[in-house]
Amino acid sequence: MHCRMGCGACCIAPSISSPIPGMPNGKLAGERCIQLNEQNLCSLFGKLERPTVCLQFSADAAVCGETNQQALINLMELEIMTN
Repeated sequence: MHCRMGCGACCIAPSISSPIPGMPNGKLAGERCIQLNEQNLCSLFGKLERPTVCLQFSADAAVCGETNQQALINLMELEIMTN
C-alpha cells in the first residue's frame, strides 16, 4: 500500500522521541509535527534529516484503513496500546 496523499495521520498520532528538525525534543502523541505542511505532506520526505522512525513507517491497510480519519484513529489507538 502507498500512503494517501494529504493524510498526515502518521505525522500527528504517534509520539516521536528522537529529534526532528524544528522539534529538538521530538513530539508528543497527537501533536502535529512541525514538518507537516498545510497540504498534510511531510516537508522532510526523501531528505536525510527525516527521523529514522519516520523512515521505518510504511503504510498498511490494517493501520491506515480506508480514510484519513480512520488512519488517525487507528494510529492513536496503537499509540495508547504501546505506552
